[in-house]
Amino acid sequence: MHRRVVSLAVLAAIALPAAVGAAQGPPPESLGARQVRTVGEDPADWTPHILDGEVHALAVVGETVVVGGDFTKVADSALEQEYDREHLFAFDLRTGEVLDFAPDIDGMVLSLAAGPDGTVFAGGPFEEVDDQDVRGIARLDLATGGLVEGFDASINWGDVRGLAVSGGWLYLGGSFSAVNGVRRLGLARLDTQTGEVDPWFDARLDAPEIGRVKVEDIAVSPDGDRLLAVGAFTRAGGARRVQAAMFDLTADNPAKAAGWWTDAYVPLCREGFDTYMRAVDFSPDGEYLVIVTTGRLSGVDLTCDTAARFETYATGRVRPTWVNHTGGDSLYAVEIVGGAVYVGGHQRWLDNPYGMESAGPGAVERPGVAAIHPVTGMALPWNPTRSRGVGVRAFAITPLGLLVGSDTDELGREYHGRIGLFPRTD
Repeated sequence: MHRRVVSLAVLAAIALPAAVGAAQGPPPESLGARQVRTVGEDPADWTPHILDGEVHALAVVGETVVVGGDFTKVADSALEQEYDREHLFAFDLRTGEVLDFAPDIDGMVLSLAAGPDGTVFAGGPFEEVDDQDVRGIARLDLATGGLVEGFDASINWGDVRGLAVSGGWLYLGGSFSAVNGVRRLGLARLDTQTGEVDPWFDARLDAPEIGRVKVEDIAVSPDGDRLLAVGAFTRAGGARRVQAAMFDLTADNPAKAAGWWTDAYVPLCREGFDTYMRAVDFSPDGEYLVIVTTGRLSGVDLTCDTAARFETYATGRVRPTWVNHTGGDSLYAVEIVGGAVYVGGHQRWLDNPYGMESAGPGAVERPGVAAIHPVTGMALPWNPTRSRGVGVRAFAITPLGLLVGSDTDELGREYHGRIGLFPRTD
């Protein structure tokens, strides 16, 4: 698929003033007042291995872990038995046993979300599931591996790369322009049981300066009252929203962009990016969110290749509370849990605003996976390391600890084929 990429250079002429420099100030908590507990650094030994390709998505449905990506073979934790599993497989959360769940999907899986009644939603650029025409979005029964009857949804083209379930709704983000024949540019809301498009939720995303809308990721707050979409767009419902748009899901018109907006992502990164946004997650209490980016550029006044915290319920122009720079390496995944902000990519360092593909003053080594203090925005001592590769694409929190999915096979200085779990320490 050829993508029209105009980069964000054209946005410079219409950029809002005052690119991000210093953070807007400390969050409500007193700086440094709260001790942060992280997961352990020694990965569990019982997780299975993926033997090729890469992981793009993880979901936990009860006691089952579902893994999606672009791969063909997996093995048990002892590497004694191999299984053919293309693009999607599942294992038991407690034992690591590879389950029989093995849908036939003709393309990679980019996103997953736990569904109701022992099901999982899968999104991607695929066009067929179990020899049926199912484009971009599918609901699958974990017990049978088959499509769930009654759920009927399909995108017109492109992909689904962000999924979230909340309040009986399934939110989709991606590069599509219609769902079930209903025009929806990059963001839609469906009934979780039927797949019917909500006629009242149309965010009207637009990207006239870029050429095509693409939502890279979405997240819904734990209370279900806010949705943040990030990606290649510059407007939401006619309002100026460059690469990030917040929606108040409790409003009379939940598809209308909320008063929250930021110009932190107007400044340019390196040419060739239609968007440099990669992932977003809300804190467990919903009070803040963190966005991670790529961009192949570094600078103290830029948000390229960074993790940045924003306050959820701020209004008007919202500046980041803090920004942590890698020094030019991409971050692709973020998960906030237990008071720590976990980030993953192919980064070499954190705390590195003055580095440019190098370690600047104050930089700390955090290869591939790292944790950030949610209040100070500085790297925590947690440093298990991983072989960097392209990078971590997915996290998932479980009752047992933090799952990590990537494209490499070394995690915590041990062999773990593309997936591993850092256990809880409490």
